[in-house]
Amino acid sequence: MTDPIAELAPDHVRRIAPYVPGKPVDELARELGLDPAGIVKLASNENPRGPGPRVRAAIAAAIEDVPRYPDGNGYALKATLARRLGVDMGELVLGNGSNDILELVSLAFLEPGDAAVYAQHAFAVYPLATQARGATGIEVPARDFGHDLPAMREAITPRTRVVFVANPNNPTGTWLPPAAVESFIASVPREVVVVLDEAYNEYLDPADRAPSVAWVGKYPNLVVSRTFSKAYGLAALRVGYGVMDARVADIVNRVRQPFNVNTLAQVAAAAALEDTAYVEESRALNREGIAQLESGFDRLRLRRVPTHGNFVLVEVGDGARVNAALLKQGVIVRPVANYGLPQWLRVTVGLPQENARLLDALANALKA
Repeated sequence: MTDPIAELAPDHVRRIAPYVPGKPVDELARELGLDPAGIVKLASNENPRGPGPRVRAAIAAAIEDVPRYPDGNGYALKATLARRLGVDMGELVLGNGSNDILELVSLAFLEPGDAAVYAQHAFAVYPLATQARGATGIEVPARDFGHDLPAMREAITPRTRVVFVANPNNPTGTWLPPAAVESFIASVPREVVVVLDEAYNEYLDPADRAPSVAWVGKYPNLVVSRTFSKAYGLAALRVGYGVMDARVADIVNRVRQPFNVNTLAQVAAAAALEDTAYVEESRALNREGIAQLESGFDRLRLRRVPTHGNFVLVEVGDGARVNAALLKQGVIVRPVANYGLPQWLRVTVGLPQENARLLDALANALKA
């Protein structure tokens, strides 16, 4: 029997498989009767340190402004970003997380009959945002778990309006050299918007970071998307931004909700930008955590993908079974069967004691 209410929605919306986020700690505690304090969550690529003291102080000071609507233009945060990045404020669009930037670009530039190109094993929001507009998603097979840029260029047709490229890529952790990325952008027709998703940019070694913001001046069809959810530790506040040609920003802002980034998020993000030492400490801790996890996976003789993010993709055989065994031990990681990787799990880098807990629990799960 069909549901008359559901039938009111367009077919392309009804066919969307909803995004499934990482399991919350409290939900697992309720399901298995576990103590929430004893649960380790390494599922959502969060910074285990959280925000720094300067950011916490800024949030506390901004509490008095909660009764009032936020600055819909985000002037203070944009001014800080513009100064740090060397761009004009008119080239910035703020988002409710960088996820919002991806959605806004798709809303602004995709309609039924159009197409978007993205890689296999890339962020699930790319196909979701594409399908939500009634456009066609073109998934290009991965090369070594990452983007095959030449094949993606070949997949662009006259119907293509948007191309999504993640660097580093989630959930595989793969990375593309800046020269290869710029060469790809230069080859894309100017009537196609290229979204360069750099959510994990701050976790890269400085020498590996692309001068992508500067590329916007050369390629007006380029949108660089970044977030404060990862290295800056502000995932719950949902704040990100896009850097793009002012003419593109004008179009994107027309479909942006007026108050899409709340006051606490704006204040926290501006303060986080000024605390470069804290971010660098988080990057260093992440590199140590990657080494700890990779060493443990090697001891367990598990295949892994070399990573440039704050997570490691590891092959465990039956991903669903091993994940269930980990959950029973109070350890949450991310199954990635929905990315076409049913034998793999994505493990976020935690604090040293959390990483050790994961490795112990994984050893037990593999034996179960």
